[in-house]
Amino acid sequence: MHALINALQHRFGWICLSVLFAMGLSFSSPAGASAEDITVSAETFGCILDWPKVRNTRFKHADAQKLKEAMKIFRESVPDKDYPVGTILQLVPFEAMVKHPREKFPTTNGWEFFFLDLSEKGTTIQDRGDKVVNKSQGVECVSCHQPAAKFDFVCEKGHGCAPIPFDDQKIAEIQKSDPRCAKK
Repeated sequence: MHALINALQHRFGWICLSVLFAMGLSFSSPAGASAEDITVSAETFGCILDWPKVRNTRFKHADAQKLKEAMKIFRESVPDKDYPVGTILQLVPFEAMVKHPREKFPTTNGWEFFFLDLSEKGTTIQDRGDKVVNKSQGVECVSCHQPAAKFDFVCEKGHGCAPIPFDDQKIAEIQKSDPRCAKK
C-alpha cells in the first residue's frame, strides 16, 4: 500500500492524490473480504461444554463484549438485529453456524454452516458454506433456518423454524457426549 501511495504521489502529486481519496477512491481488500471477518479452521471448534450457553445453545466469540452482545440477542429473542461478525453458535457438537459479513454469504445474511466430524483428537470440518446439508435431516441447513430470517437466521423456539427431533434432555446428552471433552 505504501509503495502504491508513493507511486501515485510521484505521478500526480499530493493535491491530486488527496482529490482522488476525497472522491471515494479507496484501496481496500477484494469484494467479500472484510477486516472484521473471522477465519475458521478445525481448531476454531473445541469441547462444546467449554462454551457458555443460553438455554441449549452454546456461544463463542473472540471478543468478550461481542460474546455478551450475541448472548443477549439470543436470550431476549431480539428480532431484526444482526449477530456480531465472529459469533459462533452450536446446539450439537457436530454442527455449527459462524457469522461472517453479510456480503460473504448473502443468502444467509453472512452465516456459514458447518458439519463437523469429531474425535478425541479434535475436529475435522466435513462440509462448510451456505449450502451444507444437515445429515440428520437430509436437507440444506438454510432451508430450516430461513423461517427465522427475522431473527438473523437463528432458530429457537418461537422463531418459526420447524422443531428438531431432539428434546432438551437429548440435546444435553448429545453435548455431554462430545468426544473432544475431557471427562466433564
